[in-house]
Amino acid sequence: MPYIPIMKRIVLIVALAMPLPATAQDAAPAPEEEGPSLMERGARMFFRGLMEDVDPALESLRDLAEDAGPAMQNFLREMGPALQDLVERVDDFANYHPPEMLPNGDIILRRKTPEEMRDMPETPDGEIEL
Repeated sequence: MPYIPIMKRIVLIVALAMPLPATAQDAAPAPEEEGPSLMERGARMFFRGLMEDVDPALESLRDLAEDAGPAMQNFLREMGPALQDLVERVDDFANYHPPEMLPNGDIILRRKTPEEMRDMPETPDGEIEL
């Protein structure tokens, strides 16, 4: 039976070659989804809920601004010149201690001494440490 080794080789070649056409075929393209993805829908629902929660606060803020507008204009009309004079007199607020209220109700700003000014830490680029 000299044909058996030849048949084994042929069967082996055919067995190895059979899966090749299947792997050469392109996979079927995935159907494109119509409309937004699940993540997009979730994000939209999140932001819609957020807007519904924030909307009443925005309305009350708008009402407060409408009420405070005339009062703010009166304040600036009356106090504007005094505030401008204060800003012109004070060269840099970092050179002063925080405001203090005296027992009689007066509010004072104490200027720092030269020793206190030297002890102030320098910040790069004029940044303010909070």
